[in-house]
Amino acid sequence: MQAGADWVGFVFFPRSPRFVAPTQAASLSARHAGGPLRVGLFVDPTDAAVAATLAELPLDILQLYAPPPRVAEIAARFPLPVWRSVAAATPHDLPADIAPAAAALIEPNPPPGATRPGGNATSLDWSLLKSWRPTYPWLLAGGLRPDNVARAIAESGATAVDVSSGVETAPGEKSPERIHALVQAARAVNR
Repeated sequence: MQAGADWVGFVFFPRSPRFVAPTQAASLSARHAGGPLRVGLFVDPTDAAVAATLAELPLDILQLYAPPPRVAEIAARFPLPVWRSVAAATPHDLPADIAPAAAALIEPNPPPGATRPGGNATSLDWSLLKSWRPTYPWLLAGGLRPDNVARAIAESGATAVDVSSGVETAPGEKSPERIHALVQAARAVNR
């Protein structure tokens, strides 16, 4: 949290090596009062799962891997901004609208055989986004690391990025040094 990131994410998807239980996330979050906004990542969650998580940990944003109708249901049920994860391989995959979501997370399709929809350390073809001009906020995700994030931002036009595996020493083990290096490289692009 000291690296200057705008958000910190908690993954509530059991198949992810980054999975944390809500009580564990609450304990981690309590270590740093204030700081970055807290994002909870959910994959096809039930209302009960989201409610149980929010009872343990106050989140600022819900990041959802779910079909658009389900995203709309969750956005209507919980009074938090929702980020919708969108996998893209061609310009036709980029949504014209994401309402009622507040933002989109644009990332590559999961590789064949993947057990999770994101966090697979694969990169999007960043040039796919260069001339794309959505009417809503979006973040770039997928395969970003300290050594490629500046190029990804420059080639895609992204104003924000979402990173997980690219700042780890092993699956699920974050490196404070890599986080700091990535934040500094990303911020340097717009100086």
